[in-house]
Order: sequence, then structure tokens, then C-alpha cells
Amino acid sequence: MVTSPIGRARRLARRRALWGLAALVLLPAIAGAHAVLLRAVPPPGATLRVAPRRARLWFSERLEPVYSTASVWSEATGTAIAAGATAVSADDPRLLSVALPPLPGGAYAVRYRVLSVDGHLLEGAYSFTVAGGANGR
Repeated sequence: MVTSPIGRARRLARRRALWGLAALVLLPAIAGAHAVLLRAVPPPGATLRVAPRRARLWFSERLEPVYSTASVWSEATGTAIAAGATAVSADDPRLLSVALPPLPGGAYAVRYRVLSVDGHLLEGAYSFTVAGGANGR
């Protein structure tokens, strides 16, 4: 079968267009595979009557325990309230938690820095408020 140069150029253009379309469809799915915060207790923006005993954060990807941390800060003073005893759960490698001391009423920020097993770093923060005080749950 003899193919003209115009026919070959058309086939090549079609292949390139198909590869380009495939890249447009697949690349956002690949880029979206990084870890994201799915939910947290206490929830972002929450006002609580009773202070929590732990801050718990669930992510969309498994976390590297050695490189994943969380801390809780007083928004009034800008000081760390809980900056240690952070742990990735052995039962759920997507769960990061940090123990909290008794919290008086006030505004707090949860800051996190996690490394997912796919090698991507995620940093973020959110706030919550304790209307009462003293840990309860």
C-alpha cells in the first residue's frame, strides 16, 4: 500500500491530537493524587462547648509517620499549646493526632505538616474556638 505524504501527515496529526487529549484527561487525575485534609476533629471553624482531648486529622493518603506533625496554638498569645506527642495511627495510616492539655476558652489554630507516602509535602492550618473550657472528650 502506497501512502502519500499528505496521508501520513494527517495520521500523524491525529495521533498527536489523541495524545494531547489523553494528557488533558489524565494529568489532572495524576496531579490530584496528593494528600489533602479530608476531615478533622475538632472541625475547622467549630465552636465547642467542651475542649477536645486530642486533635485528629484524616488525610486522603497514607502518611509517613516520621515526617508528619501537628501542633495546636493559642491564637490569643501565638504560643504553642500542643507541639508534641503527634502520632500517625497504627490502625489507620491516614489519621494524624496530637494530644491536648486542658484548654481554657479561646481561639486555637491547628497547624499540620505531613508527608504522604507518595512523597508530597502538605502544610496547612485551621482554627477552632472553645467557648467553655477544660477537656471533655
